[in-house]
Amino acid sequence: MLAQIRAFFAEREVIEVQTPTLGRTSVTEPQIESLRTRDGAFLQTSPEHYMKRLLAAGAPSIYQLGPVYRAGESGRLHQEEFTMLEWYRIGYDDQALMTEVAALIDGLLGPAPYERMTYESLVGAVHGEPTELDLAYAEAVEALGPLRCFVTDYPASQAALARVRGDGGDARAARFELIIDRVEIANGYHELTDAAELGARMAKDNQRRREAGREVMAPDGRLLAAMAHGLPDCAGVAIGVDRLVMLAVGASSLAEVVPFADR
Repeated sequence: MLAQIRAFFAEREVIEVQTPTLGRTSVTEPQIESLRTRDGAFLQTSPEHYMKRLLAAGAPSIYQLGPVYRAGESGRLHQEEFTMLEWYRIGYDDQALMTEVAALIDGLLGPAPYERMTYESLVGAVHGEPTELDLAYAEAVEALGPLRCFVTDYPASQAALARVRGDGGDARAARFELIIDRVEIANGYHELTDAAELGARMAKDNQRRREAGREVMAPDGRLLAAMAHGLPDCAGVAIGVDRLVMLAVGASSLAEVVPFADR
């Protein structure tokens, strides 16, 4: 499957990159906890920040395939170390990227139809505290049947690093997730390119972390500087490769497909 993934991008002339797995900063997202080394560095939860710095420096469309780390994640569909595929397409929006995601998935799992539904049609509400929305979303995904479904039009409060379309109560994030047989596989954005807006979102993230009693994370100043220099119009997506392997072989947990699940 790794060879198939690399062949998919080679055919499309998307360049493979390798960015650091250890860095001085990490993400501010309230629902993600980072693993820290004894000297205070962070194992990266995603290559996103480094890849966006490459794009701002003039890189073409790029992808990365390798390990990422998230503290405290364990269970049927979670591990602290897992394999992530992440790619960025210059000139794409979220709609174009969904088409490419489907093409990759069809090549790996076999072709199948895809449904599309909005966040509101899945969850039933777009207003409320982020924690409440996260819980409602997880319950709604679990209630889905065996299908491939793109969830779109997230509320602005769930934008993360996606740009927002519209204003006021009509504002929606240019974000999508791919659900396959009740398993969350891909999370993609038409990427935010406004450094000031990203800084404001990071500050808001840290306020939520503070209120939840979690460690406040220093914003990644080098990412903000790169975005201020100029991040090109692009769309990006991250896919959990271990979960894809699990689905491909008909397993029910990551422990069945990760060779060293017990390390």
